Amino acid sequence: MNTSTVTRFTSGIRHSMLALAILGAGASHSLAQDDHSHMDAMKRDQSSNASAFLKIVRDSTERFKDVRVAMAEGYVLQFGCVSGSDSGAMGLHYVNGKLVEGGVLDPTRPQIVIYEPMPDGSLKLIGADYLVLAQTWHAKHTETPEMMGQLFHLFEAPNRFGLPAFYTLHVWAWKDNPQGTFVNWHPHVSCDSFAGQNR
Repeated sequence: MNTSTVTRFTSGIRHSMLALAILGAGASHSLAQDDHSHMDAMKRDQSSNASAFLKIVRDSTERFKDVRVAMAEGYVLQFGCVSGSDSGAMGLHYVNGKLVEGGVLDPTRPQIVIYEPMPDGSLKLIGADYLVLAQTWHAKHTETPEMMGQLFHLFEAPNRFGLPAFYTLHVWAWKDNPQGTFVNWHPHVSCDSFAGQNR
């Protein structure tokens, strides 16, 4: 093979490799765009699910803005006012024992409604909490419970509530939480005005 043939051969390989690189880059860009659009679609779906969930919780608990209505439907104050050392608080948990015992997770029937004690002595509805005992849940399921795309949080036993291990999902439906709608603690909830009385 003479020098000019080698040069043409090498040049041809370089051109082929360059073409492949350009095609590969285009394909990678196309795949990246597909991945990006897929991720965008997933985020939109999650956001849509979260908004729908929030609306269900608000519609299902609006009547409980008057704590007397919640109490008439079987919700009873448990655990006092739950506050964290540096994470804000959870507030006052009014628990429906029959719904807890039933072990059914239904977005329209939260096991717990949550209030914040106000300086004037009133209670302000701030959210709902879905709770299922781990043993009850795992008698019929292997996976972690979730509701409308939101995974529950596991509280191991022993815990500060004196309960067996349980799964919980807080929904801050009536007081915006800068940390997220479905986190356990709310940095802007306070127990300072709770005097320990059962209403």
